[in-house]
Amino acid sequence: MKILSCKMLNGHRNFKYVKPAVTFCQRRNRTSEDLEYQYLQRSKIPTYHFQPSLPRLPIPELGKTCERYLAAQRPLLSAQDFSRTEAIVNAFRKGEGQSLQKQLKDWDKKNKHTCYISEPWFDKYLRDRVPLPINYNPLVVFALEKKPGYGTQLIRATNMLISSLRFMKSIRACLLEPEVFHLNPKKSDTELFRTVTRLLPSSLAWYGAFPFKAFPLDMSQYGSLFSSTRIPKIGKDILYRNETAKHMVVMRRGHFYIFDVLDKNGNILHPTDLLACMKYILDDTTPPAEYPIGILTAENRDTWAKAREHLETIGNSDVLNMIDSGIFTLCFDDCEIADNLQFLLEHFLHSDGRNRWFDKSFSMLTTKDGYVGLNFEHSWGDGVAILRYFKDMYKDSSEKPRIHPDTKPSDCRPETLVRKLEFKLDEKAKHFVKEGIKHYEDFCNSLNISYMEVENYGRKICKKLEVSPDSVMQLAFQVAFHKQEGRLVSTYESCSTAAFKHGRTETLRPCTLATKAFCEALNSNNRPSTSELAAMIKKCSEVHVKLTKEAAMGQGFDRHLFGLRLMAERAGEKLPALFQDPAFAALNHYIISTSTLVAPAVRAGGFGPVVKDGFGVAYTVWDERLGSVVTSYPPARDGPGYIDCLRYAYDNIFQIMETAKS
Repeated sequence: MKILSCKMLNGHRNFKYVKPAVTFCQRRNRTSEDLEYQYLQRSKIPTYHFQPSLPRLPIPELGKTCERYLAAQRPLLSAQDFSRTEAIVNAFRKGEGQSLQKQLKDWDKKNKHTCYISEPWFDKYLRDRVPLPINYNPLVVFALEKKPGYGTQLIRATNMLISSLRFMKSIRACLLEPEVFHLNPKKSDTELFRTVTRLLPSSLAWYGAFPFKAFPLDMSQYGSLFSSTRIPKIGKDILYRNETAKHMVVMRRGHFYIFDVLDKNGNILHPTDLLACMKYILDDTTPPAEYPIGILTAENRDTWAKAREHLETIGNSDVLNMIDSGIFTLCFDDCEIADNLQFLLEHFLHSDGRNRWFDKSFSMLTTKDGYVGLNFEHSWGDGVAILRYFKDMYKDSSEKPRIHPDTKPSDCRPETLVRKLEFKLDEKAKHFVKEGIKHYEDFCNSLNISYMEVENYGRKICKKLEVSPDSVMQLAFQVAFHKQEGRLVSTYESCSTAAFKHGRTETLRPCTLATKAFCEALNSNNRPSTSELAAMIKKCSEVHVKLTKEAAMGQGFDRHLFGLRLMAERAGEKLPALFQDPAFAALNHYIISTSTLVAPAVRAGGFGPVVKDGFGVAYTVWDERLGSVVTSYPPARDGPGYIDCLRYAYDNIFQIMETAKS
């Protein structure tokens, strides 16, 4: 995606920014310390230095894609059904697939500024009409602040706001360190690497990194982290960005407040000024909004589009524009988590929706007892960008806090800086809100969230047996489902393709013939010996690592088939038999959808099932601890039962590995 300012992406509609009618405190004299305050990083290599020379996402060979597709189908189909699907695939490979492959390559050659999956992937997200919360928006929760006195709602939120602004300004000034995967950090994450690659022109910079075995990653999504919003439209939403905006949007009790966090020169306001504005909002005693407009962002996208059109018609365009253009949304919640993980997951994944604006690129959610998490909209980007922001911002706010327990708010008269947004509502608008509250309550009540955390199992044991920790987790998910239902089903694991220009994700298929063999052996009455089972775990790991490498290098099959199908649809002809095969539909109906965000700063993560009869499995594995969050819609799926089977899977797999290595 091109970096655009003050535009409607996917529509390019110009938007005039309306500055809030507020005044500012007198700007303080700039010191070296104050200048350092403005940026989180001052990278020697410009943020987007590698972007022009990034390799383009390859289009796999048609024959390889067909082979990989059949390999994914084999553990799921009976011999008879597989034989039928194999014949369909072979016919496709020799016939229609050849023409579609040529069309896809021709399209790719004409669009060298991007990759073949980027545009249709955005389109896929933006055309889906289901509500964003649970269906699309994931949650990621920060670890608690450890330093005494710094974990209050006001202090922690203000410090995280400041660090977020420092991160944002570093991006916009091209001072944020480029995202680079270092295969051998001791040799490549060095000053020599930075000096050499910085001196090379951008058109060659990637090639300069390659000899260091360092691989720069795509950063095109980073510009959409801030001042970005998904706006509902009938049939297809649009993505909006306004890089000129200087204000924050803060929500509390369903009300909206805005205040400028950058001065007229684009500098971050003094920490005590920001503290004063945040405290002013927290001290507001206004009762909860009777008609919380934010609930509408939890509606079906067409329903929300109609409601928004009506709100604009009755005089709310300026208010909506201020929300859309805000740097991000910070939500002050009046509840306390009190270390209740069940409530934490429910609250940060969906809550009651009254104090949320799910359309923002991300919202920072804070509770009265200092828990902070992110709920982010997914169409604009993926986990690589959000996790980088998550880690850098958390580290900066914790190690370099600008607000301390004894810090006093400035005397800058926050009542002149903070503006409360007021919506004009008629009976029709109120009806939309009342219906939205009812729909969302019913929707959230239909969801089950189950979880488990296990001590003493983790990466260390996996390393002893020389197996991939991720493969072990994925194997456990297969074992658990097989234990629960006596069969295997289509499983999705997200794999980033950010090593390529405008890369998004590729599907990794963890259900393989190797995992099937292990599941059947472990859950059988005639269980093989421990050494045999350990060897099978290693085999599963080898297969999984190979699939991971293929997916990360753009050599999966799912995105390729997606592109080929798109070519067929654009031609307006009858779809090839491959795409009409029931086995194709079943493989793309993800009963188990999995994803992980691993970092010391992560306390928990989660997302909803992608199909009504599926599980959404978010997982984290640390050195000596692991956790899984499972969402489902009963009675279609039994989440608590799956958790019990997952515990059985972890116990057996890790005991086998420990015994085999002892």
